[in-house]
Amino acid sequence: MIYEVIITTVNANGSVHMAPMGIWKNEGKIIISPYRPSATLENIKRTNKCIVNSIDDVRIFAGCLTGNKDWDLLPTEKVEGYRLKDALSHLELELVMQEDDELRPRFYFKPIHEVIHKPYKGFNRAQQAVLELAILVSRIDMLPWEKIEHEIKYLSIAIEKTAGSKEKIAWGWLMKKIEDSGHKIKSDNL
Repeated sequence: MIYEVIITTVNANGSVHMAPMGIWKNEGKIIISPYRPSATLENIKRTNKCIVNSIDDVRIFAGCLTGNKDWDLLPTEKVEGYRLKDALSHLELELVMQEDDELRPRFYFKPIHEVIHKPYKGFNRAQQAVLELAILVSRIDMLPWEKIEHEIKYLSIAIEKTAGSKEKIAWGWLMKKIEDSGHKIKSDNL
């Protein structure tokens, strides 16, 4: 099972890098497999650490992909790093093993410290739609445009029916990112 989270790592200059990513849990280890090249990959290789942030504000997923990254951070407790202030929970990790790969190396982490800050109440349909659109945007150069356009048509139904203000903001950021990439969505598809 893959869990969609925000990974925070520390850049060489001490600033924080945030990236939406799917993680796996296996036999007590957390597996993270970032694409090459990426700041997350380089930061993990340099520091052997990262923080997993579980969130329910989909603007943060969308913001990481669209440059809207002005989110409050707090220092972590056991592993040197930072977590999102609005995280529902965070997990501080240390690297124990890695498997190299040309496209997506796998990093195996040992959980060092976990804190639950607020209860998770689940995603509504609009939040899930934003999350799915964020994944499509992150793969816009890897997937056929027709597939992305078809998915947007379906996902937009959930936005129209169940989105609150945060979901509408996140959806807007992602749609602008798509338009800025040079793709046009046919008006009859929305």
